[in-house]
Amino acid sequence: MTKVAILIDGGYFLKRLRTVRPTTNREDAAAVCRDISRLVTSHLKQINKIERAAHPRALLYRSFYYDARPYLDKGHLPISAKGIDYAKTDRAKFHLALHDNLRRTSNMAVRLGEVRRDPDSLWELKPSVLRDLLKKNRDFADLTDDDFRPTFRQNAVDMRIGLDIASITLKRQADMIVLVAGDSDFVPAAKLARREGIKFVLDPLWRKVDENLFEHIDGLRSGFPKPQPKPEPKAKA
Repeated sequence: MTKVAILIDGGYFLKRLRTVRPTTNREDAAAVCRDISRLVTSHLKQINKIERAAHPRALLYRSFYYDARPYLDKGHLPISAKGIDYAKTDRAKFHLALHDNLRRTSNMAVRLGEVRRDPDSLWELKPSVLRDLLKKNRDFADLTDDDFRPTFRQNAVDMRIGLDIASITLKRQADMIVLVAGDSDFVPAAKLARREGIKFVLDPLWRKVDENLFEHIDGLRSGFPKPQPKPEPKAKA
């Protein structure tokens, strides 16, 4: 019986969630956790159409969720210089709750990297604000704290994905790896897996991928139904 490992790039998953699961409250850690479980189960059901196991979950070696620990230090806002405790922000509370929910999920491993900030560039202008400044629609003197966003940088998340792919492959812990991701950073690890006879399936959550990636994977599919296009606004009479 085929054993399957399902690896989920958490940062990518959360970005795509608005598109593939528009009804999910993305601020509710328990609801997001349930969607992650639905994604895993959906992939197992698709594979089980061929394998015919007694139960789709019998195919699962383990699922893995990769993310970074939230930034929990203190700092100051860029314009007003008011103090901010990142541990008390909604973003930090959400990620802490999500990781805790996932740790309590059966056959789920949570792999966490770190979030760091460059002391020389703690803040950056939001893209829309920068465009307005370049077009001279706004003046620098009018900027407020809300026009900036903190420059969080994830560290060692992609490395953990690559290490797990290599470990699963070389230890023969699974016969198939399903990776939920959207970039090409996984290609070296995918090459290793496929050379060792592991089937490698990519789920980009319905985002279009580079045509060159197809030579490095054995299949492309999504665990969620294809999002329906937004209806075009009706023309005014």
